[in-house]
Amino acid sequence: MVKDCLIAFAVGGAICVIGQILIDYTKLTPARILVSFVVSGVLLTAVGVYEPLVKFAGFGATVPLTGFGYTLAKGVEAAVAKYGLLGALTGGLTATAAGITAAIVCGFLAAILSKSKSKS
Repeated sequence: MVKDCLIAFAVGGAICVIGQILIDYTKLTPARILVSFVVSGVLLTAVGVYEPLVKFAGFGATVPLTGFGYTLAKGVEAAVAKYGLLGALTGGLTATAAGITAAIVCGFLAAILSKSKSKS
C-alpha cells in the first residue's frame, strides 16, 4: 500500500508540476491551462496512452484534471457502445455526474461559509 501511495503521489505530482511550469513560463491563463489538461486527458485516452498510466498510478492519474478528461472519454466510450450516437452526448455527463455534483456542493458550502471581500 505504501508503494501504491508513493507512485500515486509521484505521478499526480508530476502532472501538477507540468501545470505549474505552464503557469510560470507561458502566458497561458490558468483557465486555459485547466481546459487544456481536460482536453489532453480525453486525447490521451482516445489514443490509448492514459489507460496504462491509470492502471499504474491509480488515483495519481485520475484525481488531476487529466483524470477528469479520462473519465469523460471512458463514459462516452461506454455510452456509445450501449446507446449508439446518443451516448456521445450523454456518456460524459453520466460518468462525471458525481464529481460535478461534489464540486458544486463544495463550492456552494464555501460560498455560504466564507466572507467575501473586495480586492481593493
